[in-house]
Amino acid sequence: MKRNILITGGAGFIGSHVVRLFVNKYPDCRIVNLDKLTYAGNLENLKDIEGKANYTFVKADIADLDTIRRVFQEYRIDGVIHLAAESHVDRSIKDPFCFAHTNVMGTLSLLQAAKEYWESCPERYEGKLFYHISTDEVYGALELTDPEGIESPFATAASSSEHHLAFGSEFFLETTKYNPHSPYSASKAASDHFVRAYHDTYGMPTLVTNCSNNYGPYQFPEKLIPLFINNIRHGKPLPVYGKGENVRDWLFVEDHARAIDLIFHKGKVADTYNIGGFNEWKNIDLIKVVIRTVDRLLGNPEGHSERLITYVTDRPGHDMRYAIDSRKLQRELGWEPSLQFEEGIEKTVRWYLDHQDWMDHITSGAYENYYNDMYAGR
Repeated sequence: MKRNILITGGAGFIGSHVVRLFVNKYPDCRIVNLDKLTYAGNLENLKDIEGKANYTFVKADIADLDTIRRVFQEYRIDGVIHLAAESHVDRSIKDPFCFAHTNVMGTLSLLQAAKEYWESCPERYEGKLFYHISTDEVYGALELTDPEGIESPFATAASSSEHHLAFGSEFFLETTKYNPHSPYSASKAASDHFVRAYHDTYGMPTLVTNCSNNYGPYQFPEKLIPLFINNIRHGKPLPVYGKGENVRDWLFVEDHARAIDLIFHKGKVADTYNIGGFNEWKNIDLIKVVIRTVDRLLGNPEGHSERLITYVTDRPGHDMRYAIDSRKLQRELGWEPSLQFEEGIEKTVRWYLDHQDWMDHITSGAYENYYNDMYAGR
């Protein structure tokens, strides 16, 4: 089926993987990548597909309603995959207004533009879909009731072969009550509610997914795993909040992109799906896995870079544990993670070490010139 699909935030970490997947997998579909190119947007992430005939890039702010209206009309958009967001919790604590602008007003602008355009079409909402990607952080926090870890009830063939641990008996379900604790998660919770409200009020076909922590290639190095890989490479401190006992569920980004593809094409309209890696780790334990992997690949003695671990004051409102139950997605649509965690970390570390020029462009700021070099004068 030929479609015109708008993917917002497609120059970012998760978005670039989704854009690449859709452009390569669906050559008969027009994929429009709309990104504001803030600090976390990097068109170098998409160098391999920028010349494809079915790919179009548009630089725009999702909160600019007039521009978004023109994009829907010009490209006759019939499907939206909405990933554009400010996503770093620490930044949200320093500048909550920026997160409200992008994550709330930006989502509302997209919804309104989609509503107006689709209602003007002869078929109205038939064949249309607004798919909103959110976070597990909207659910709040789970207690760390089993600090040493217990056998995970969600262990699968793709779960870690050495780490089938859970750190409590509770997990986030699609029906879990929202209880956001940071400005970031509050802004995402608000955007989730607006998406559902547009379905309930106007009949717009919508979907929402809430995902656990992603890791993998092309992640901006303010996030834990690429930051630590880069710091180890340069012998810089590895800052760990508190005692490093906070627990997160980790998912390889390409598995998330596969889930988005599946849900976009086969998910039930007006439904919610949780996407998780069945893969809980204490921050300090994950950091030590990253250290061992980087040291081995760099030829350092085992444990060489553990001396770089530096414990720092915990951030305000730091949720203790997130854990996703994604069995609904597994049961209804047949999705599960494809990589064992050790495989994913190995693949991730190797990618960053093999693409040191990409990391250097990020840390130097040179990547910000790529748009002007590629698109100026077009």
